[in-house]
Amino acid sequence: MNRLTSLGWSPYFEAHLEPDAPPALIPARVAEEQRGRYRVLAEHGDWPAELGGRLRHEAADTGADLPCVGDWVLAHFPGARPEDGAARIERVLPRRSKFSRKEAGNRSVEQVIAANIDTIFLLQSLNGDLNPRRLERYLALLWESGAEPVVILSKADLCSDREGAVASFEAIARGVSVHAVSSVEPDGLLPLMPYLSEGKTAALVGSSGVGKSTIVNTLLSEERMVVRDIRADDRGRHTTTSRHLIPLPGGGMLLDTPGMRTVILWEGEEGIETAFDDVESVSAACRFSDCTHGVEPGCAVREALASGALDAARYRSYLKLKGEARRQAMKTDVRLRREEARKWRRIHMEYRRRPDKRGR
Repeated sequence: MNRLTSLGWSPYFEAHLEPDAPPALIPARVAEEQRGRYRVLAEHGDWPAELGGRLRHEAADTGADLPCVGDWVLAHFPGARPEDGAARIERVLPRRSKFSRKEAGNRSVEQVIAANIDTIFLLQSLNGDLNPRRLERYLALLWESGAEPVVILSKADLCSDREGAVASFEAIARGVSVHAVSSVEPDGLLPLMPYLSEGKTAALVGSSGVGKSTIVNTLLSEERMVVRDIRADDRGRHTTTSRHLIPLPGGGMLLDTPGMRTVILWEGEEGIETAFDDVESVSAACRFSDCTHGVEPGCAVREALASGALDAARYRSYLKLKGEARRQAMKTDVRLRREEARKWRRIHMEYRRRPDKRGR
């Protein structure tokens, strides 16, 4: 297997090479981005890189995607060795998958965390309390990415009931594989190996302090990433401050990400429907296809909530995430904003037509 293939190059990206692309442009994969400076992995080594002028202008004028970690790009290399100078990134190839969220703050801007990921490991630490609502939010985000989400329960050596912990997470994750791992036990990371075969890329996401950097160091058998103790209140400290795509000895690629304390969906309605397939299934059994689950007769959701078949807290979480995703979508979709305006005008007119409101 050549180096490009081991880095994740596949027929998908080969098919997106333009026939008229200059032969001097060579495929490479973005391994790191720091304030507009890049490091890329190519057939002939690891290179510093910068944006080409044309790509920079296209991004400014038309909003074209700038490279992010995991992207495959076409670049011009100034020589045969990295010492010859920085590569110049000229094009970004279409992404096979992307993991993104809304940028923190008031701006309605998509923040792409990583691209072209096969598996996303969602790390949850077994030395902390299970937060079902946060797990649901993460999973909705991950299902939207196009990659396969896998829940990894780290620090399993600190848990007295691993099987019980796995079962608790499986009940919430619904259909997502859940594995308990330990970085201090012999073979404690074996459950990760099937996802890290040669040519495959996995990303580690989760809050600070769940053990992402420790897992990277253990897989590399070296102290590559800085590790800090968690605080006295069990909250994590930020140790990873940027995203790094790291080739592993076995041939796979692992992307370490900074801890995320804020998880805000970016147009994640499809991910929500997958993460809450049980709620969607119950809703589909309602008598009316446009049931609001309020006062309509034959509402399967109300019946399931009353009987306990559907957990009320989980349903509230579902409604909250659906509302958040729709509000976010309306900020970027004019059609949705118009539909929402028409809906409220119709509600207002029906309210005014009520017999008890006439003449007021």
